[in-house]
Amino acid sequence: MYDWKSVVKTSQNIDFAPLEDSDWSDELRRMKGTFASKLNVYRTVAHHPRLLLAWADLRDHIVVNSALGPQHSEVVILRAGFHLGSHYEWSHHVSRARACGMDDQRIVSLKGDNQDMMAEDATLARAVDELFAQRKLSAETIDAVQDLVGKEGVLDVIATVGFYSTLGYILNSFQTPLDDNIVREMADEPLN
Repeated sequence: MYDWKSVVKTSQNIDFAPLEDSDWSDELRRMKGTFASKLNVYRTVAHHPRLLLAWADLRDHIVVNSALGPQHSEVVILRAGFHLGSHYEWSHHVSRARACGMDDQRIVSLKGDNQDMMAEDATLARAVDELFAQRKLSAETIDAVQDLVGKEGVLDVIATVGFYSTLGYILNSFQTPLDDNIVREMADEPLN
């Protein structure tokens, strides 16, 4: 299992450390002040300007305009972050889940057995689990997710897992440090 305490605050691979504003390429200057300059994960992706520019529209859909809605989206992201062993994604999305009204007990349940979750969360967690284990959704899970969040929601579950898997691979590969505000929040309000 992933050892959360082994995560260091600075990137061990300095070649992929989050870029400072002064290091952004001219190509990325227009992205300063947007989502891209607010989080260390995107400051890491900024090492590949064309990738970050291409990322923007998909990120907007997944993070802002998903058919899942805020809480269902956070359930999917947290379960994916758990599977990925991504301390960064887990911590950031604990914060986001709290901000959209999820309590700590519900958040913690997303690391456990589906039978210990709220029914809606268990349906979404099962979908995430299947995507990681089987690389597809079963017909039964597609039906259950569609009943919960609609046809577009089924596709958004798959897209969200894919999107956050890519981010998790980047974060885990380069040990991208947590953003300072999340470090403070997790210290001041540890997850119970």
